[in-house]
Amino acid sequence: MKTALIIGSTGLIGSQLLQLLLESDQYSRVITFVKRDSGIQHPKLKQHIIDFDNPESYRDLVEGDDFFCTIGTTINKAGSKEVFRKVDFEYPEQFAKIATQNKIKQFLIISSLGADAASSNFYLKTKGEIENLLKTLALEQISILRPSLLLGNRTEFRLGEKIGAFFMKAFSFMFVGNLRKYKPIESATVAKALFAIAQQNNKGFTIYESDSIQEIGKQ
Repeated sequence: MKTALIIGSTGLIGSQLLQLLLESDQYSRVITFVKRDSGIQHPKLKQHIIDFDNPESYRDLVEGDDFFCTIGTTINKAGSKEVFRKVDFEYPEQFAKIATQNKIKQFLIISSLGADAASSNFYLKTKGEIENLLKTLALEQISILRPSLLLGNRTEFRLGEKIGAFFMKAFSFMFVGNLRKYKPIESATVAKALFAIAQQNNKGFTIYESDSIQEIGKQ
């Protein structure tokens, strides 16, 4: 059986993925890296409370098979572009490089629909830049998931997302053909797709757009 590692395990997708991993027979051990105690207890769970800004302090703790990166924020919540970039680029970069050095077999990360390092949108640009960085690393498997607007119950209220989700769901019947990848997607579906992709034991660098995530997560 395998060991899973996660950053972002208390977030919308990460918390649901964590539950799947703990309930699965595929993993005998699940390791989370958090800033503060999550309060979650399980015989298979090992929680490391770390200083994310000090990679040397947790370098030797990153040992296992499948690394799941579901960490992420928004510029509004972060308070500045600098803090946002730290969470969505610098932390994944640090863990991905350590995972490479420590011979982790695969690295799976939540990106975003429209991620593009050349984008004029800071959010999409940052997501594209972390994707490009991952391409340069010598990991056996790198899986990039680009979900559309996420549906689900967050711990914090995001008015813009609530309004967007309402209208996107109301007109979801219009998202057919080439527009399917723009259809809103349940966070639980993304978590299930992350789990399923990790069991496929593929090789190389693969990007999954939202319509593919939908299909995989619904199986």
